[in-house]
Amino acid sequence: MSLTSTAPAARHSHRYLILGICCMSLLVVSMDSMAINVALPSIRRDFGSSVSGLQWTIDAYTMVLASFLILSGSTADRIGRRSTFQLGLAIFTLGSLLCSVAPGVGWLIAFRILQALGGSMLNPVAMSIITATFTVPKERARAVGVWSAVVGVSMAIGPLVGGALTDTVGWRGIFWINLPIGAAAIVLTAVFVPESRSGRRRRLDPFAQVLIVGMLAGLVSALIEGPQLGWTNPVTIGLFALFATSTASFVVWERRRAEPLIDLRFFHSIPFSAAVVTALAGYASNGAFLFLMTLYLQEVRHLSAFDAGLHTLPMAIAQVVCSNISGRLVGTRGTRLPLMLSSSALGLAALILTGLSPATPILLVLIVFLVYGIGQGLLNAPITTTAVSGMPPSQSGSAAGITSTARQVGTSLGVALAGTLTGIGAKSEITAAFTAHTHRMWWAMLGLMALVFVLAWLANSRIGRRSRERVADLLEDAPTPAHAPHVAAAAQA
Repeated sequence: MSLTSTAPAARHSHRYLILGICCMSLLVVSMDSMAINVALPSIRRDFGSSVSGLQWTIDAYTMVLASFLILSGSTADRIGRRSTFQLGLAIFTLGSLLCSVAPGVGWLIAFRILQALGGSMLNPVAMSIITATFTVPKERARAVGVWSAVVGVSMAIGPLVGGALTDTVGWRGIFWINLPIGAAAIVLTAVFVPESRSGRRRRLDPFAQVLIVGMLAGLVSALIEGPQLGWTNPVTIGLFALFATSTASFVVWERRRAEPLIDLRFFHSIPFSAAVVTALAGYASNGAFLFLMTLYLQEVRHLSAFDAGLHTLPMAIAQVVCSNISGRLVGTRGTRLPLMLSSSALGLAALILTGLSPATPILLVLIVFLVYGIGQGLLNAPITTTAVSGMPPSQSGSAAGITSTARQVGTSLGVALAGTLTGIGAKSEITAAFTAHTHRMWWAMLGLMALVFVLAWLANSRIGRRSRERVADLLEDAPTPAHAPHVAAAAQA
């Protein structure tokens, strides 16, 4: 695949400044996502919102991000990566400004959707700019390492920054902090980042994109609104019908496309399918865990937003450390061991939480955060490696991109399930009884981790390897997706 650029990327004199600009986008998006969780109780009190409103505050963002991740990569390859990156920064910054002045939870949800549209143009496109700028393998590896480290930093400081801002200037400050960073990144991008495009442009698949939005919107909406509307309510039934119809139509449509948005033949590979299900299960658990534990710490244990963020620090530190360990384990031992260790740690955290009560010792809660962080840190690297293992180089980017999308879908489903299984969606007040209601979610999380443990074994079994080899042969001559390299790198980061 060839690239056209306004300057030879490998010799660009400002390549480390370009890396810094790209990392700014990752920092602002990742930190915003972590900080908003800590602010949810404050948002509920200010707006008198039900818990389902808080769910939509999270899920409106992750659902839209998941829906448009792959499309944004293709668009950047077509119209130019710098232009798309600047547009994403502008939309994200505008969305942040509007979120900061939202007069009600409905408006906040709408502006979060706008934020997500901009966010979908940032991280994968920024990684594409990095891979085009750092063409020497050793330098590129260091650049991706810096990029990955920013993820850990944002996870560690996100809850603390969010808690500090919420306790001082209010939750709106979480969005204010995005404004100067976004504005600076737009200007710096215009001055220092060279334009680049793909030499081969994929045909767009707008109908498939619409069907993806229908699938996610139908399922997530039904899970969030079902408990308060009633499962037999015509609206709930209609939402599930939208999900089912969109899914069936998507399968039929994509099978007929010469260049599908998602190549369904990937799912004939047991390791790939296992990676997608693992991403869904792992990040559904993550979305539910962060959502419910934030409410528990502030609404049940009556901690301030900053103190609640401080309690998540063991999780963030463990996740940063164990993500590096996981990468080494994958390189030396394969994906089975880190996935089994990850699912065991996450399952242990869930098992402990099945006994959670308003009087649970804080030390035990901190231990749960630590164990959970270990499990989540071990999870990411083997998911991507399992997905792309055995795939032809021309298809590895698409495979990684699908699992990256599955992570966002999983987060949306986890937050939705948290409200469904606890039955708190329609409530605007959270009492001590809420803690007992969370136990259903922790048992569900334990079941999901048992599934991940089994899939880790199956993906690395003889049957799994044979299915992977058959699919690799089937895809060997398939056309190269234009957005493959940067989506793969972003997913691995």
